[in-house]
Amino acid sequence: MGTLESLLLGFSVALQPDVLWYAFLGCLVGTIVGVLPGIGPLSGISILLPATFGLDTTKSVVMLAGIYYGSQYGGSTTSILMRIPGESSSVMTCIDGYAMAQKGRAGAALCIAA
Repeated sequence: MGTLESLLLGFSVALQPDVLWYAFLGCLVGTIVGVLPGIGPLSGISILLPATFGLDTTKSVVMLAGIYYGSQYGGSTTSILMRIPGESSSVMTCIDGYAMAQKGRAGAALCIAA
């Protein structure tokens, strides 16, 4: 019974509107960071870490996680559209994603990468 209560407590904390706002903000900033060449998820988190010093612990961890996952997606965006992988994890996306973009299916490739 303790596991279910802990799970419900986690959902009640994570689904608060202000925490969801910081998750959205982190994903947005992370996507912008991921599109930039040479700045990966970990360096993006390192650069933006001082922005979370004034926040609550839960909000800052959620925002940093959003930056990490958003930058992973941002790396695949440049991989699909320009055939330049932004992250090491999106190298293989260049092969099929860029071919789909050349055929006019860039939107579908970006949706699949998400």
